Amino acid sequence: MKRVGVFVCHCGSNIAAVVDCERVAKEAAKFPGVAFSIDNKYMCSDPGQDLIKKAVEEHHLDRIVVASCTPRMHEPVFRRATENAGINPYLFAMTNIREHVSWIHTDREKATEKAIDLVRMAVAKVLHTVPLEKSSIPITKRALVIGGGIAGMQAALDIADNGNPVVLVEREPTIGGKMPMLDKTFPSLDCSACICTPKMASTDQHPNITIYTHSEVERVDGYIGNFQVTIRQKAKYVDHKICTGCGLCETKCPNKKIPNSFEAGMGNRTAIYKAFPQAVPNKPIIDAANCRKLTKDKCGVCAKVCPTGAIKYDDQDELITIDVGAIVMATGYDLFPWKEAYGEYGYGKYPDVITGLQFERLVNASGPTSGHILRPSDGKEPKTIVFIKCVGSRDDVKGKAYCSRTCCMYTAKHAHQAVDKIEDSHVIVFYMDVRTAGKGYEEFYQRTVEDGVHYVRGRVSKIYQLGDKLIVRGEDTLLGEAVQVNADLVVLATAMVPSAGSGEIAHIVGFSTDKDGFYQEAHPKLRPLETFTAGVFLAGACQGPKDIPDTAAQGSGAAAKASAVLSNRSMETDPLISQVNDAVCAGCGVCVGICPYRAIELKEITQRAGGKTIARRVASINSGLCQGCGACVAACRSGALDLKGFTNQQIMAEVDALCL
Repeated sequence: MKRVGVFVCHCGSNIAAVVDCERVAKEAAKFPGVAFSIDNKYMCSDPGQDLIKKAVEEHHLDRIVVASCTPRMHEPVFRRATENAGINPYLFAMTNIREHVSWIHTDREKATEKAIDLVRMAVAKVLHTVPLEKSSIPITKRALVIGGGIAGMQAALDIADNGNPVVLVEREPTIGGKMPMLDKTFPSLDCSACICTPKMASTDQHPNITIYTHSEVERVDGYIGNFQVTIRQKAKYVDHKICTGCGLCETKCPNKKIPNSFEAGMGNRTAIYKAFPQAVPNKPIIDAANCRKLTKDKCGVCAKVCPTGAIKYDDQDELITIDVGAIVMATGYDLFPWKEAYGEYGYGKYPDVITGLQFERLVNASGPTSGHILRPSDGKEPKTIVFIKCVGSRDDVKGKAYCSRTCCMYTAKHAHQAVDKIEDSHVIVFYMDVRTAGKGYEEFYQRTVEDGVHYVRGRVSKIYQLGDKLIVRGEDTLLGEAVQVNADLVVLATAMVPSAGSGEIAHIVGFSTDKDGFYQEAHPKLRPLETFTAGVFLAGACQGPKDIPDTAAQGSGAAAKASAVLSNRSMETDPLISQVNDAVCAGCGVCVGICPYRAIELKEITQRAGGKTIARRVASINSGLCQGCGACVAACRSGALDLKGFTNQQIMAEVDALCL
């Protein structure tokens, strides 16, 4: 005879303010199979969990139902309490009477009746549960970090310092990300390169870190602890094993007019190049699309002058396969493509309308103007500079709805640098709001105002060229009047957006993105570093806009999560996964395509029928990959698939209980 214990939580006043919890417990005591029922103010507290253990002992319970708040937050706690009481943790059911009842209803009588129905359904379900057991899988003690910016480097270093091998994959020819492009970092105005380049060198020199630059992850198979990763090492056309990085090839290359992405398009480079002087690895690659030898079979100067014979025009892409136990995603960000969206700012046709990243290169001593702020159009020093914030962010119509977080501070930094570097300059900042939510940030902003920067609260409606001036028209919403500025230079604080190709790599690795294309965390508060794919963690701006301190912190956090996985020889897997009835499975393969975690494949089995051995295909579940989402169960045409813990029998028992 099955004996169910029901425990109804008040959740302080979160539930009890709308639901009569005592009545729910009394009604639950009348349900078939219920041997004990009680309400308690805080079931998730230690006394509440002790109540479960005591009730199991006194009333000989063999199944538990808890009616409280969200299972996502508290189900593991109550499963543990059930197990500590001597009951299999999967002979437990939980129903949510907070989010599903008290938080969405105001009528106490109807809310209580609904709560009673939900508890009745949970009891009906738990009566059909069976004990489940966890299994274990081995762990490959190596991590993969995808992305070599500040988040990726921090994660790789922390994992490597814990004694674990790390493979770092970066699609650009050098690690470092965008941080080496910056001049100063707020709020301390430290030299960005002085912080970043030592981190790059440490990453390169660490004995536990293997770096693949100019490479991309092409395929990921397997599951937590046992991922099989295929990396495409793109052709560099330079043998880095024998190249000394002397730079002679770069100086002799005749094609010197290629826009330099490291200079944000404000400078040129050669067809064979290093991204910047401190690049890691500090050796060049050939830009195949712009190399005359590779495109027209002409030139070949770099091969002629190379003292070590490192130039390899016949170089080919190489596929490398590795096994890893955990993956850290650190793919970074790009800038919002404002030219297509904001025609009122000139569609990009005015050379003196630039982005904040381009301004970073202008003000940087290693930039195209050696740190002198000069107008791109004529090389003259601008005296009146306008900064426009929220270009592409906080704009539901043409941009992104979210705040990009860093724009207020990097605009304040740029305004401070303009005032500091240009004598008698006039600096105006158009803003919607000023948001300075970091340590020392508000003080830095106030310092900028004290420097003489004029902040105008309002949007800019139009920018157009008149002679050698840019006419900036906007509105001062505090004064309620139109504003017109004759500017020499306009700097746009463009929003941060997911890096190009980040959606494709998310699909390859096997997790989801949010509505804006950033990587979706498992829970914004409780699991901000994890994805719904076990063993895959998030670091930096790939998860959402972040400044450097938050990016580095999240890199270390993701490293801690990955190291926790790698610290074990094996790990337990959740038994709440799909199962296949081979006798019923038709082998149609619909479930294979619908599984978001790639946990299902078709396998061939043999069976005897009519005196003959027949081979046929059936679905097979990878227990390490399956996350128990149930998509395959709903799609299965033959009814061969079922979900442990949420079987068709259990679901139908809930429906029947509700219809009584």
